[in-house]
Amino acid sequence: MLGFVSMLMDISSEMIHALLPVYLVTVLGTSTLTVGFIEGIAEATASITKIFSGALSDWLGKRKVLAALGYGLAALTKPLFPLAPSAGWLVAARFIDRVGKGIRGAPRDALIADIAPAGLRGASFGLRQSLDTIGAFVGPLLAILLMWWTADNFTAVFWVAVLPAFLSFALITFAVSEPEPEARQEATGNPLNTQAMRQLGAVYWRIVAVGTVFTLARFSEAFLILRAQSIGLNAMWVPAVLVLMNIVYALSAYPAGVLSDRINRTGLLALGLVFLAGADLALALLPSLAGLALGVVLWGLHMGLTQGLFAALVADSAPPSLRGTAFGYFNLLTGITMLAASIIAGALWDNFGPAVTFLAGLGFALASLVGLLAIGNGITQAANAAEKP
Repeated sequence: MLGFVSMLMDISSEMIHALLPVYLVTVLGTSTLTVGFIEGIAEATASITKIFSGALSDWLGKRKVLAALGYGLAALTKPLFPLAPSAGWLVAARFIDRVGKGIRGAPRDALIADIAPAGLRGASFGLRQSLDTIGAFVGPLLAILLMWWTADNFTAVFWVAVLPAFLSFALITFAVSEPEPEARQEATGNPLNTQAMRQLGAVYWRIVAVGTVFTLARFSEAFLILRAQSIGLNAMWVPAVLVLMNIVYALSAYPAGVLSDRINRTGLLALGLVFLAGADLALALLPSLAGLALGVVLWGLHMGLTQGLFAALVADSAPPSLRGTAFGYFNLLTGITMLAASIIAGALWDNFGPAVTFLAGLGFALASLVGLLAIGNGITQAANAAEKP
């Protein structure tokens, strides 16, 4: 059910986000740096909010009510996109939408960790990620069809996107339940104090360090859309970039999660970074439809091999009573890094062009790979500890 909730919200969000960068640049006349700043601020906002909602879910011993609140807020902001008269309104709508994402993210992931058996955490997070990502390619696909049907009417597409958002909120409200409080250990005191930070343990903080450096290497997918536009892809077909990426992502996330329950997770993370480096190389040096397709496929593979796996590792390493807080810290730090990465990417694009932007991403990916291999033993320790009774 949580997977289908995510799928419906992603259909709504990606119908809008697949067109928003092009709408900002071509219709409202903003710069690429502005797009990078907006995307970075949006994702950082979501991540900063997650630390508080995650900790609150630990303190209350309740996950669902906060997750439902976040989905409801995101649904309520969707009508602002077609109604916005200027870039400022779109920034505000994007900001509030990401606050909703931030409120729901950590409690939802902690709820999955509460429900999933320890030996199936990789598969559980991979399944939710796959369903979520199905929405992430259905949304852009619908955007393409509606752009064709409405003769590039951005506003009409944004209105259609409102419906699945409200269906998502209805589903989590009426079809999702959570374990009784006694079914999991409850936190005591303030989960954001220094004692709780120490309780999370060294292995957890190593995982956070890897995730933070990794995020610096993967800036917003808005730059994939802008790369498609820069090689001459028609506005109607630009969302196909996200369709292709998310099909690959959806097909790889669940198998990667299942595999991570059986083999060393460090190896899968390293393979994901290799795919990211390959994607950056193709997008930088092959400015053609074939090069774009190759880069987007490799980008999708790296997402499938890493995103659910990081969530499983956080669940492995964190005490049950602090899982919401653990997801909150992880998302806070990676979100701040996403802001920095997107702003850097936008500045490089405006000043030096797309090739330099993706070559910089290649450099960060290789640096992340070196860091991952250096502390891989700690990550392996987390996965092994999760299987102990």
